[in-house]
Amino acid sequence: MSASKVPLLSVQDLRVRFSTDEGIADAVDGVSLEVREGETLALVGESGSGKSVSSLAIMGLVPRPVGEVIGGRVLFRGRDGEVRDLLRLPPRALRRIRGDEIAMVFQEPMSSLNPVYTLGEQIAETVRLHQGKDHRAALRVAAEMLALLGIPDPEARLSAYPHQISGGMAQRVMIAMALACRPRLLIADEPSTALDVTIQAQVLDLIARMKREIGMAVLFITHHLGVVAEIADRVTVMYAGRVVEQAPTAALFATPRMPYTQGLLRSVPRLSTDDSARTRLEAIPGEAPNPFDQPPGCRFHPRCTHALPGTCDNAVPGMEACGTDHAVRCARWRAIAGVPA
Repeated sequence: MSASKVPLLSVQDLRVRFSTDEGIADAVDGVSLEVREGETLALVGESGSGKSVSSLAIMGLVPRPVGEVIGGRVLFRGRDGEVRDLLRLPPRALRRIRGDEIAMVFQEPMSSLNPVYTLGEQIAETVRLHQGKDHRAALRVAAEMLALLGIPDPEARLSAYPHQISGGMAQRVMIAMALACRPRLLIADEPSTALDVTIQAQVLDLIARMKREIGMAVLFITHHLGVVAEIADRVTVMYAGRVVEQAPTAALFATPRMPYTQGLLRSVPRLSTDDSARTRLEAIPGEAPNPFDQPPGCRFHPRCTHALPGTCDNAVPGMEACGTDHAVRCARWRAIAGVPA
């Protein structure tokens, strides 16, 4: 296969386990996904579905000894065209890639920034480390990134400390740090959660512009399906540690096949001036399963109105093609959709 056809990132059967006093939890259970060069893949699902843990495993940041990657491969194609398994790289080699070719925006910016270093020092550090620039040049890059993100008086902000800025500004600083080296892949874990709608739009526009300018790919983790519809090329839906549906964005919104995906979409509010089109939002019944006591078979079956005893609570369904570049993990998707077997 030519390099141009090899995915930029290929996660294959990834498994992450946490061992605690409460028991053992398989937080990520056989996750497979691909991020293609220059595209945005949205990773969606409820809290606890394994989205963030998957991203931490890709970056080699699963907290030890409680957490452990127990299986799978994470193949990444670098700037030199070589494909490497990130899970098997020595720490020094992984550090050369992390922050340079793959960067991440974390979900909690105030706990990710170092409180004893200025914002400028923290952004400039990654530029000095990966691009070999001197201190003054690295600080110039830091100021340019803050200006791109709409932070007023960026040069003055370089000397500020994390406790002196708001949570929204801290999130933009984290994004500036991630984009400073112009990575090939950006992993963004809820990057716009702490931002108001105006700044959120600005951040999404910047990510889209960087994507166009340098061919950057984005793995975008979010709960916000409205953002997904706006920015994503493809969507991967996770539930209780497993991928349950993957599809191009338009196909997923038009013809969701997994009952869980259908429930997520029905819970999104829609604006309408037509009284006849107004319907009550539907909540998915029940709660996400206890990670230490997962149900057998399809993990969604206790909450699924289409579940059949003896079928859905028995064997774990595999991912099955249900359209062009569209796959679903559901034993009854054909019956639900009215598609002949």
